[in-house]
Amino acid sequence: MSIQDVSAEELAKLVHHYQGALASDFGCESQERMSAPWDQTPQNQRKLMITAARLALLELSETRQRKSDADYFAKPGEADWGC
Repeated sequence: MSIQDVSAEELAKLVHHYQGALASDFGCESQERMSAPWDQTPQNQRKLMITAARLALLELSETRQRKSDADYFAKPGEADWGC
């Protein structure tokens, strides 16, 4: 599965789920809010998490693209010249 196959909403739901599941392990005070099911999370918080996930996926995708572009071109002094 690649980054392009993951929707921002799926990622936000998973982050919300694991954040709620792990909150007590990290001593988070607002555990009740984070452990609420996704459907019971206020709409504005869901939109915020989805938008943040969308931006994270976009950044990861761009980082991967830049890395693959960099791998395509030879580094200075490494090119084979067929003269």
